Amino acid sequence: MPQPSHQLNAPPGDLEPGRRRVLIVGPGFRFLGGLSVYTCSLANALTDTHDVSMLLLDRLIPRRLYPGAARVGRDLTSMSYDPRAHIVGTIDWNWGAGIRARLTEQIRAAAPEVIVLQWWTAATLHTYLLIAHVGRRLGIPVVIEFHEAQDTGEAAVPGVASYGRTVLRRLVRRCAGAIFHNQHDRELIEKALGTELFKDLPCRIAPHGPYNHLTKAPEARALQGDRPARVLFFGLIRPYKGAEDLIAAIDGLTPEQAAGLEVDVVGETWENWTAPAEAIAASRYRDRIRFDNRYVSDAEAAAYFTGADMLVLPYRRGSASGPLQAAMSNGIPVILYAVGGLVEAVRDYSGATLVRPDDVVGLRQAILDVAARRGQRFTDPHTWAPLRDAIDSLAKVCNG
Repeated sequence: MPQPSHQLNAPPGDLEPGRRRVLIVGPGFRFLGGLSVYTCSLANALTDTHDVSMLLLDRLIPRRLYPGAARVGRDLTSMSYDPRAHIVGTIDWNWGAGIRARLTEQIRAAAPEVIVLQWWTAATLHTYLLIAHVGRRLGIPVVIEFHEAQDTGEAAVPGVASYGRTVLRRLVRRCAGAIFHNQHDRELIEKALGTELFKDLPCRIAPHGPYNHLTKAPEARALQGDRPARVLFFGLIRPYKGAEDLIAAIDGLTPEQAAGLEVDVVGETWENWTAPAEAIAASRYRDRIRFDNRYVSDAEAAAYFTGADMLVLPYRRGSASGPLQAAMSNGIPVILYAVGGLVEAVRDYSGATLVRPDDVVGLRQAILDVAARRGQRFTDPHTWAPLRDAIDSLAKVCNG
């Protein structure tokens, strides 16, 4: 069953003075993932200053094709939409009869000044093209917010990469503006799709906002004492996430060094990527590693972050990272390879340590250095204001 946050609310009435109407399109919680969290977080953050309506993608793809099919529809999140965010409808990948008329009615009722599409997967393209078409017919500008060029797992499927690029170009041509989270992403996406596509398109760069739904009160943190430092890897277990590099770094420690650490690897395996599990099983310090190989609930995730002395993310590529945002919201040190947009994501966070990509020795030393000064906490500099300002700026430009 859909969660309570999917219950449809009435569209907004008269617009309050000084408030802009925004319709956000993104995934709901049935296929729970990072973009479900992002969409809800952005919508809730905007409700203080905007009249927010939501059109939620409910069934993203046929369930059997989803890597986390066993948990689809399970109540694993503590998040819910602010009652002020009006959920005007949901849409499935296979649409159903009368979709064009239904979308037209929903969008017209929401009466937005701008529609913001959350882009991250080719599975949404046919739906987003339809929404863009309806928006254009109603005279409402559509802005695309890029979270990455294309999912790496999708890109590895024959034909999907070319389909994604081809149809995404068509979608961008129908958009009135674009938002990127960092300059690296902007350059990468423009190169992938063709710079001429963005030549006259109004674009804005706005960093990812904070994830504070996985935080606990400071007094909930365990006392430091003489306990080992806790090293956390959190998130989906995928080829580009590099969890096996963390295990290799731990295996290179001396017994005395390893005695001062405990490791939590927490996440659901996708793409049959078993290298981290195999590395953990073969590790000389297997007894110091806890492998929680599943998609944990928000309550469990908050406990892991509360108990962690550092988050280690040896990603081989990256545009943004939900676990990284959660770690910064918790104020804990983060260690990551200096790749992609992640360098910009932590630029203003004083608790970040960047390591050269694929440098396991450097990763090991960074872990030891942070463990030696564990207990430090840092202030997260991120807010949702840059995203709000980017949306407002594009809405103003698009509406003249």
